Amino acid sequence: MGKITGDIERRKEAFADLLEIIATLRVECPWDKKQTLESLRALTVEEVYELGDAILSNDLQGVKQELGDIIMHVVFCARIGEESGAFDIADVLEGICSKLRYRHPHVYGEVKVSDEHDVSRNWEQLKLKEKGRKRVLEGVPAALPSMVKAYRVQDKARGVGFDWKKPEEVWEKVREELQELETEMLRGDRERAEEEFGDVIFSVINAARLHGVNPENALEKTNRKFINRFNYMEDQARASGRLLPDLSLDEMEKLWQEAKNRAEA
Repeated sequence: MGKITGDIERRKEAFADLLEIIATLRVECPWDKKQTLESLRALTVEEVYELGDAILSNDLQGVKQELGDIIMHVVFCARIGEESGAFDIADVLEGICSKLRYRHPHVYGEVKVSDEHDVSRNWEQLKLKEKGRKRVLEGVPAALPSMVKAYRVQDKARGVGFDWKKPEEVWEKVREELQELETEMLRGDRERAEEEFGDVIFSVINAARLHGVNPENALEKTNRKFINRFNYMEDQARASGRLLPDLSLDEMEKLWQEAKNRAEA
Protein backbone atom coordinates (compact mmCIF):
# COMPACT_ATOMS: atom_id res chain seq x y z
CA MET A 1 0.00 0.00 0.00
CA GLY A 2 1.47 3.31 -1.03
CA LYS A 3 1.88 6.13 1.47
CA ILE A 4 0.49 9.62 0.89
CA THR A 5 3.14 12.22 1.61
CA GLY A 6 2.55 15.78 2.84
CA ASP A 7 0.01 17.38 5.12
CA ILE A 8 -3.07 15.20 4.59
CA GLU A 9 -5.20 17.18 7.05
CA ARG A 10 -4.46 20.40 5.17
CA ARG A 11 -5.56 18.72 1.93
CA LYS A 12 -8.77 17.47 3.49
CA GLU A 13 -9.57 20.92 4.86
CA ALA A 14 -8.89 22.60 1.50
CA PHE A 15 -11.14 20.14 -0.34
CA ALA A 16 -13.90 20.48 2.29
CA ASP A 17 -13.62 24.27 1.95
CA LEU A 18 -14.16 24.01 -1.82
CA LEU A 19 -17.19 21.75 -1.32
CA GLU A 20 -18.69 24.27 1.10
CA ILE A 21 -18.01 27.23 -1.21
CA ILE A 22 -19.68 25.56 -4.20
CA ALA A 23 -22.68 24.55 -2.07
CA THR A 24 -23.02 28.15 -0.87
CA LEU A 25 -22.67 29.64 -4.36
CA ARG A 26 -25.38 27.32 -5.69
CA VAL A 27 -27.78 28.91 -3.20
CA GLU A 28 -26.64 32.52 -2.98
CA CYS A 29 -25.06 33.47 -6.32
CA PRO A 30 -27.54 34.31 -9.16
CA TRP A 31 -25.10 33.09 -11.85
CA ASP A 32 -23.95 29.90 -10.13
CA LYS A 33 -27.40 28.69 -9.18
CA LYS A 34 -28.59 28.93 -12.81
CA GLN A 35 -25.82 26.72 -14.19
CA THR A 36 -26.48 23.23 -15.53
CA LEU A 37 -24.19 20.41 -16.64
CA GLU A 38 -24.81 21.49 -20.22
CA SER A 39 -24.01 25.15 -19.57
CA LEU A 40 -20.78 24.18 -17.81
CA ARG A 41 -19.65 21.83 -20.58
CA ALA A 42 -17.96 24.40 -22.85
CA LEU A 43 -16.41 26.21 -19.87
CA THR A 44 -14.97 22.95 -18.55
CA VAL A 45 -13.47 22.11 -21.94
CA GLU A 46 -11.94 25.59 -22.09
CA GLU A 47 -10.33 25.11 -18.68
CA VAL A 48 -8.76 21.83 -19.85
CA TYR A 49 -7.25 23.60 -22.87
CA GLU A 50 -5.91 26.36 -20.62
CA LEU A 51 -4.25 23.70 -18.47
CA GLY A 52 -2.73 22.23 -21.63
CA ASP A 53 -1.34 25.66 -22.56
CA ALA A 54 0.21 26.09 -19.13
CA ILE A 55 1.81 22.64 -19.31
CA LEU A 56 3.33 23.29 -22.75
CA SER A 57 4.62 26.65 -21.50
CA ASN A 58 6.17 24.93 -18.46
CA ASP A 59 4.30 27.50 -16.36
CA LEU A 60 4.01 25.65 -13.06
CA GLN A 61 2.14 28.46 -11.35
CA GLY A 62 -0.25 28.47 -14.28
CA VAL A 63 -0.63 24.68 -14.01
CA LYS A 64 -1.51 25.08 -10.32
CA GLN A 65 -4.12 27.74 -11.11
CA GLU A 66 -5.69 25.80 -14.00
CA LEU A 67 -5.83 22.58 -11.97
CA GLY A 68 -7.77 24.54 -9.37
CA ASP A 69 -10.22 25.71 -12.01
CA ILE A 70 -10.70 22.14 -13.27
CA ILE A 71 -11.21 20.75 -9.75
CA MET A 72 -13.76 23.52 -9.17
CA HIS A 73 -15.64 22.36 -12.27
CA VAL A 74 -15.55 18.75 -11.08
CA VAL A 75 -16.99 19.74 -7.71
CA PHE A 76 -19.53 22.05 -9.38
CA CYS A 77 -20.77 19.26 -11.68
CA ALA A 78 -20.88 16.82 -8.76
CA ARG A 79 -22.94 19.32 -6.78
CA ILE A 80 -25.47 19.54 -9.61
CA GLY A 81 -25.57 15.75 -9.67
CA GLU A 82 -26.21 15.68 -5.94
CA GLU A 83 -29.05 18.19 -6.21
CA SER A 84 -30.77 15.99 -8.78
CA GLY A 85 -30.23 12.89 -6.64
CA ALA A 86 -28.14 11.20 -9.34
CA PHE A 87 -24.74 11.17 -7.61
CA ASP A 88 -22.51 13.21 -5.31
CA ILE A 89 -18.78 13.90 -5.03
CA ALA A 90 -18.29 10.80 -2.86
CA ASP A 91 -19.78 8.65 -5.62
CA VAL A 92 -17.42 10.28 -8.11
CA LEU A 93 -14.35 9.68 -5.95
CA GLU A 94 -15.32 6.15 -4.96
CA GLY A 95 -15.96 5.35 -8.60
CA ILE A 96 -12.54 6.50 -9.81
CA CYS A 97 -10.77 4.78 -6.89
CA SER A 98 -12.54 1.52 -7.70
CA LYS A 99 -11.72 1.89 -11.39
CA LEU A 100 -8.03 2.56 -10.74
CA ARG A 101 -7.70 -0.51 -8.54
CA TYR A 102 -9.52 -2.67 -11.10
CA ARG A 103 -7.39 -1.43 -14.00
CA HIS A 104 -4.10 -1.93 -12.13
CA PRO A 105 -4.20 -5.66 -11.29
CA HIS A 106 -0.40 -5.68 -11.44
CA VAL A 107 -0.44 -3.39 -8.38
CA TYR A 108 -3.61 -4.47 -6.56
CA GLY A 109 -3.79 -8.06 -7.79
CA GLU A 110 -1.67 -10.96 -8.93
CA VAL A 111 -1.13 -10.00 -12.60
CA LYS A 112 2.51 -9.78 -13.71
CA VAL A 113 3.72 -7.21 -16.25
CA SER A 114 7.13 -6.64 -17.78
CA ASP A 115 6.80 -3.01 -18.92
CA GLU A 116 4.43 -0.10 -19.57
CA HIS A 117 3.26 -1.69 -22.83
CA ASP A 118 1.87 -4.66 -20.92
CA VAL A 119 0.10 -2.23 -18.60
CA SER A 120 -1.45 -0.38 -21.53
CA ARG A 121 -2.65 -3.58 -23.20
CA ASN A 122 -4.20 -4.80 -19.97
CA TRP A 123 -5.85 -1.41 -19.48
CA GLU A 124 -7.64 -1.52 -22.83
CA GLN A 125 -8.76 -5.13 -22.36
CA LEU A 126 -10.10 -4.38 -18.90
CA LYS A 127 -11.98 -1.33 -20.22
CA LEU A 128 -13.73 -3.51 -22.79
CA LYS A 129 -14.86 -5.97 -20.11
CA GLU A 130 -15.75 -3.26 -17.61
CA LYS A 131 -17.95 -1.21 -19.94
CA GLY A 132 -19.43 -4.15 -21.81
CA ARG A 133 -18.30 -2.73 -25.14
CA LYS A 134 -18.41 -4.92 -28.21
CA ARG A 135 -15.92 -2.89 -30.26
CA VAL A 136 -12.39 -1.81 -29.39
CA LEU A 137 -12.79 1.70 -30.84
CA GLU A 138 -16.23 2.28 -29.33
CA GLY A 139 -14.82 4.31 -26.45
CA VAL A 140 -13.17 7.01 -28.58
CA PRO A 141 -15.30 10.18 -28.17
CA ALA A 142 -16.74 11.38 -31.47
CA ALA A 143 -16.19 15.03 -30.47
CA LEU A 144 -12.41 14.73 -30.08
CA PRO A 145 -10.31 16.95 -32.36
CA SER A 146 -9.28 14.91 -35.41
CA MET A 147 -5.58 14.70 -34.55
CA VAL A 148 -6.25 13.61 -30.97
CA LYS A 149 -8.84 11.13 -32.22
CA ALA A 150 -6.39 9.62 -34.73
CA TYR A 151 -3.80 9.15 -31.98
CA ARG A 152 -6.34 7.52 -29.64
CA VAL A 153 -7.69 5.25 -32.39
CA GLN A 154 -4.18 4.05 -33.18
CA ASP A 155 -3.30 3.62 -29.52
CA LYS A 156 -6.43 1.57 -28.85
CA ALA A 157 -5.68 -0.63 -31.86
CA ARG A 158 -2.18 -1.12 -30.46
CA GLY A 159 -3.75 -2.19 -27.16
CA VAL A 160 -5.13 -5.34 -28.80
CA GLY A 161 -1.96 -6.09 -30.76
CA PHE A 162 -2.75 -4.40 -34.10
CA ASP A 163 0.43 -2.39 -34.64
CA TRP A 164 3.72 -2.30 -36.50
CA LYS A 165 6.25 -4.86 -35.32
CA LYS A 166 9.07 -2.31 -35.54
CA PRO A 167 8.61 1.50 -35.36
CA GLU A 168 10.91 2.10 -38.32
CA GLU A 169 8.60 0.10 -40.60
CA VAL A 170 6.05 2.92 -40.52
CA TRP A 171 8.24 5.20 -42.65
CA GLU A 172 7.65 3.10 -45.74
CA LYS A 173 3.92 3.69 -45.24
CA VAL A 174 4.47 7.44 -44.83
CA ARG A 175 6.43 7.56 -48.09
CA GLU A 176 3.77 5.49 -49.86
CA GLU A 177 1.00 7.83 -48.72
CA LEU A 178 2.99 10.91 -49.76
CA GLN A 179 3.47 9.46 -53.24
CA GLU A 180 -0.24 8.73 -53.56
CA LEU A 181 -1.06 12.27 -52.42
CA GLU A 182 1.32 13.79 -54.95
CA THR A 183 -0.19 11.68 -57.72
CA GLU A 184 -3.74 12.85 -56.94
CA MET A 185 -2.60 16.46 -56.58
CA LEU A 186 -1.03 16.34 -60.06
CA ARG A 187 -4.20 14.79 -61.47
CA GLY A 188 -6.23 17.64 -60.04
CA ASP A 189 -8.73 15.32 -58.37
CA ARG A 190 -9.61 17.41 -55.33
CA GLU A 191 -11.78 14.79 -53.64
CA ARG A 192 -9.19 12.05 -53.98
CA ALA A 193 -6.42 14.45 -52.96
CA GLU A 194 -8.30 15.29 -49.77
CA GLU A 195 -8.65 11.59 -48.98
CA GLU A 196 -4.94 10.96 -49.60
CA PHE A 197 -4.00 14.02 -47.56
CA GLY A 198 -5.92 12.52 -44.64
CA ASP A 199 -4.01 9.26 -45.12
CA VAL A 200 -0.71 11.16 -45.03
CA ILE A 201 -1.59 12.92 -41.78
CA PHE A 202 -2.84 9.67 -40.24
CA SER A 203 0.39 7.86 -41.16
CA VAL A 204 2.57 10.69 -39.79
CA ILE A 205 0.61 10.64 -36.53
CA ASN A 206 1.21 6.89 -36.44
CA ALA A 207 4.94 7.48 -36.89
CA ALA A 208 4.95 10.03 -34.08
CA ARG A 209 3.14 7.62 -31.75
CA LEU A 210 5.51 4.76 -32.55
CA HIS A 211 8.51 6.96 -31.77
CA GLY A 212 7.12 8.29 -28.49
CA VAL A 213 6.13 11.74 -29.75
CA ASN A 214 2.73 13.25 -28.97
CA PRO A 215 1.70 14.84 -32.30
CA GLU A 216 -0.73 17.30 -30.71
CA ASN A 217 1.97 18.67 -28.41
CA ALA A 218 4.51 18.70 -31.23
CA LEU A 219 2.24 20.65 -33.57
CA GLU A 220 1.28 23.15 -30.87
CA LYS A 221 4.96 23.82 -30.15
CA THR A 222 5.52 24.41 -33.86
CA ASN A 223 2.50 26.76 -33.95
CA ARG A 224 3.98 28.77 -31.10
CA LYS A 225 7.40 28.83 -32.74
CA PHE A 226 5.90 30.11 -36.00
CA ILE A 227 3.83 32.77 -34.18
CA ASN A 228 6.89 34.03 -32.27
CA ARG A 229 8.98 34.29 -35.42
CA PHE A 230 6.19 35.90 -37.41
CA ASN A 231 5.60 38.43 -34.62
CA TYR A 232 9.32 39.28 -34.71
CA MET A 233 9.09 39.94 -38.46
CA GLU A 234 6.09 42.21 -37.91
CA ASP A 235 7.80 44.09 -35.07
CA GLN A 236 10.94 44.65 -37.14
CA ALA A 237 8.93 45.89 -40.09
CA ARG A 238 7.07 48.36 -37.89
CA ALA A 239 10.33 49.51 -36.30
CA SER A 240 11.45 50.56 -39.79
CA GLY A 241 8.20 52.41 -40.39
CA ARG A 242 6.71 49.76 -42.66
CA LEU A 243 4.11 46.98 -42.56
CA LEU A 244 4.66 43.36 -43.56
CA PRO A 245 2.72 43.71 -46.85
CA ASP A 246 5.18 46.49 -47.80
CA LEU A 247 8.11 44.07 -47.66
CA SER A 248 9.28 41.89 -50.51
CA LEU A 249 9.40 38.15 -50.03
CA ASP A 250 13.21 38.33 -49.87
CA GLU A 251 13.01 40.96 -47.12
CA MET A 252 10.56 38.86 -45.15
CA GLU A 253 12.78 35.80 -45.54
CA LYS A 254 15.73 37.78 -44.18
CA LEU A 255 13.71 38.79 -41.10
CA TRP A 256 12.50 35.21 -40.72
CA GLN A 257 16.07 33.95 -40.62
CA GLU A 258 16.93 36.63 -38.06
CA ALA A 259 14.05 35.45 -35.89
CA LYS A 260 15.15 31.85 -36.28
CA ASN A 261 18.76 32.65 -35.37
CA ARG A 262 17.63 34.65 -32.31
CA ALA A 263 15.57 31.68 -31.07
CA GLU A 264 18.45 29.24 -31.58
CA ALA A 265 21.11 31.50 -30.01
